[in-house]
Amino acid sequence: MRRTAGPAIIVMLILAGCASPPARHARAPGAHAPQSHVSLDPAQRNNVVLTALSMVDTPYHYGGNSPDEGFDCSGLVSYVFGDATQHALPHRAASIARISRSIPRTQLAAGDLVFFNTLNRPYSHMGIYIGDGQFVNAPSSGGRVRVDSLSNPYYARHFEAAATLFAN
Repeated sequence: MRRTAGPAIIVMLILAGCASPPARHARAPGAHAPQSHVSLDPAQRNNVVLTALSMVDTPYHYGGNSPDEGFDCSGLVSYVFGDATQHALPHRAASIARISRSIPRTQLAAGDLVFFNTLNRPYSHMGIYIGDGQFVNAPSSGGRVRVDSLSNPYYARHFEAAATLFAN
């Protein structure tokens, strides 16, 4: 028992590194919130994907939001959208969820957002969907920005929501 519990605990601790502080009242994407939804030009989707892919292999850094210092999950998303679209986003997954528009998972398009409940807390991890069931994310302490699959058992089990910042 001790040998199997140890690796599981280590994995949980590593994945906990991406979490931002708990939101007081996390809302689902699309839920009524004081902030209005962002509505970016869909022509910028490709810029978002290319910028996200250019960040692959950047070191993970809790609270990080630049290629120089490294990224956590929401810092990566905030940086990518700021660089690719010149639209500033908050540096918290739950805050980004509040200003995004919920979409069905089946309608995900490149540049959309995927949210995960990795800490028994809604929107505790996120990434940028790049197509073909893949997304770019900054997954863990000691790790690096990478491409993962939504069909990965861990992410499939913890999938929370799909959302977009782009206009219809």
